[in-house]
Amino acid sequence: MSKKLHLISLGCTKNLVDSEVMLGKLYSYEITDDIREADVVIINTCGFIEAAKEESISTILEANELRKEDSILVVSGCLSERYKEELIKELPEVDIFMGVGDYERIDELILNRQSSFTPQVYLANENSPRVITGSSYHAYIKISEGCNQKCSFCAIPTFKGRLKSRSVESVVTEVKMLAEQGFRDFSFISQDTSSFGRDLGQKDALITLIKEVEKIEGIKSARILYLYPSTTSFELIDAISESKVFVNYFDMPIQHISNNMLKIMKRGLNKENTIKLLEYMRSKEDSFLRTAFIAGHPGESEADFEELKEFLKSFNFDRVSIFEYSHEENTSAYNLEQLPKEVISKRADILGKIAKEKVQESLQNMVGKECKIIVDGISSEHELLLSGRDYRWAPDIDGEILINDTNDFKVNSGDYFKAYISEIAGDIPLATLKERV
Repeated sequence: MSKKLHLISLGCTKNLVDSEVMLGKLYSYEITDDIREADVVIINTCGFIEAAKEESISTILEANELRKEDSILVVSGCLSERYKEELIKELPEVDIFMGVGDYERIDELILNRQSSFTPQVYLANENSPRVITGSSYHAYIKISEGCNQKCSFCAIPTFKGRLKSRSVESVVTEVKMLAEQGFRDFSFISQDTSSFGRDLGQKDALITLIKEVEKIEGIKSARILYLYPSTTSFELIDAISESKVFVNYFDMPIQHISNNMLKIMKRGLNKENTIKLLEYMRSKEDSFLRTAFIAGHPGESEADFEELKEFLKSFNFDRVSIFEYSHEENTSAYNLEQLPKEVISKRADILGKIAKEKVQESLQNMVGKECKIIVDGISSEHELLLSGRDYRWAPDIDGEILINDTNDFKVNSGDYFKAYISEIAGDIPLATLKERV
């Protein structure tokens, strides 16, 4: 009788790839959704900002309450790496702690009931064991780890280290293998994807990767997540827009727009050049723009906030994430004079309402038009509806499209169709399938 495994992966999709590697190493275990029957419970934590840390801690405590008596509780990932001494002291109920360097050793650590914090940050490659979760047709591809940027608010480089890129050949080999297994939609991810290869002396490695991925048979769509303003070039934008495989999905968190704040935040690009990049992305046919802003960073004056607010109102973003500034140790903003919590929350709330309006505008622009969509499967909304997404959209974060008329097409998960968008129900487009593509 095989042992059972319950895994909880918190935080970003980069964390998810590492979780999938652990599943690959523990292939002999039966995966269970019921934590109470698991012999091993793994929580791959996030430690980026305060809200994520709180979620990780509460998940650990809840898992410990629910797990069976003789099970093994493993805590891995960013929170574990960042606060190892504190967590080991404060959470004696955890059996094994591991950081961000030991994912491929998970089987060995469980066997020996041993904690480990290898100094090197782990980066999966084409030879890493991996079980893709959540989809039979889409996969995330992590192309680098760490970050060379020095953003004032971000502690990631302190526990993920400096940029460490895979070779183009390594990435292409992995994608080829997954394409041969039937995966046809890919999202390329890292902390700073537009810097890919720069640590290897290759300034345009991402452009090279785009051209090489285009040659792989079986791929129908791909997108790049997490572009950084100062390392995103017009040539890169052109390479994406000219590609027959990569969609015009431009995900570039700019965090602010006032020159004063961009300088304080150490973003490396001023307002004028940031807007030039955004406008160039927007000019591309069928482009889709996602960004993120931080409200209430130290030094943000009322004038800075108003400038950001008016910019958000005026620019046509398709998706916008708003974050309250998180006071993180080991960042250059930590020792700056902090804004009152109530001011931060109020500003985030104001920006959040504008962001929702921008999303609605983007969705309403779809009504009465045809778009290319990918079908995911039966919708959680209703068993008679199918769920899909615009093929440009990133899974899970950009929303879903409900298909209420299949036109009698035989439909499987991962099928591509042209669909007519008839209306928006709340924030969900309703679609009729028109043509298989």
